[in-house]
Amino acid sequence: MSSDAAMATHGTRKDGYRGAEGKLVSIPYKGEVEGTLTEILGGLRSTCTYIGAKRIKDMPKCTTFVRCTQQVNQVFNQFNA
Repeated sequence: MSSDAAMATHGTRKDGYRGAEGKLVSIPYKGEVEGTLTEILGGLRSTCTYIGAKRIKDMPKCTTFVRCTQQVNQVFNQFNA
């Protein structure tokens, strides 16, 4: 919670440091969260099947994660570096 909006709403830090990270983005209401969570869980189950992991905790042992440092945000048409 270090966006400008969060700091304006909830105050600043006691040590006086104020450095905003991120920004406030409003999206339209898309319904109950249950459907979204069901999709996320389905994706995790599918991933575990592909890599042979029995649990989420086993995922790092079953594959190699690659950090992507540059990507294009298709939703907000921004380049994140």
